[in-house]
Amino acid sequence: MNRTLWFVAGATTGVYALTKARRAAEAFTPEGMRDRMAGLSVGAHLFREELKTEMATTENDLRRRLRLELSGPTPPIAALHPRSTS
Repeated sequence: MNRTLWFVAGATTGVYALTKARRAAEAFTPEGMRDRMAGLSVGAHLFREELKTEMATTENDLRRRLRLELSGPTPPIAALHPRSTS
């Protein structure tokens, strides 16, 4: 029983290590690097959009609390800060 347990544990560890090594090697191929860069780009875009949304929400909340309502629709953040690039 003891030998069987150690054999199964060793085989499981070997399969796990082989799978992790194969994934790590694939990550450094040109296709893997391209996938990582594409994922990073999508993540940065989503973060930027979420940040813009939260900034606008916070600004509107502050304007409402301070009773500084603008007449008409609220301008976008980029219109308020001309140096921002988006």
